[in-house]
Amino acid sequence: MFIQTESTPNPNSLKFLPGKIVSNGGSFEITKKDDVKNELIKNLISVNGVEGIFLSKDFISINKHDDTSWDEIKHIVISLINDFYSSGKNLVIDKSPFEEEEILGEIEKKIVKILDQKIRPAVAKDGGDIKFKEFKNGVVTVQLRGSCSGCPSSTMTLKQGVQNLLCHYLPEVKEVVAV
Repeated sequence: MFIQTESTPNPNSLKFLPGKIVSNGGSFEITKKDDVKNELIKNLISVNGVEGIFLSKDFISINKHDDTSWDEIKHIVISLINDFYSSGKNLVIDKSPFEEEEILGEIEKKIVKILDQKIRPAVAKDGGDIKFKEFKNGVVTVQLRGSCSGCPSSTMTLKQGVQNLLCHYLPEVKEVVAV
């Protein structure tokens, strides 16, 4: 099995593409090994220098500490992913343990639809994700995850990309902020 890697705009994040499905349960981020029981996720988050893992449909983004070099951890991550899939497993996780069903109003549904169709695919190319949190008094609150979390260019992406797009399609939206 050949695991490809792609750099992201965030120098502390690297995208790993196993060429197989990673998550059937949506995308989610792990920053503590006690949060999940999944063997691969626990092993990856335990690698010295790794501070977070983001799983999406077909990739895993690893966020590292500033003082850790990719040369120190990249080969370990690739080896762990290879071992996991070589053992016969078809995907890392089938259902996210964190996602809750939420009841959304009409504006919120429109916001989520725009995020899902127009913004999420572009953000995923860079190894990240964007999650709707709240809409209140014209302000959309989102959470940037994966490579986007802590990325130097995320503020520009948020204001020039996400905010402009949402304001264009929905006049009710006045501002977008990240938590």
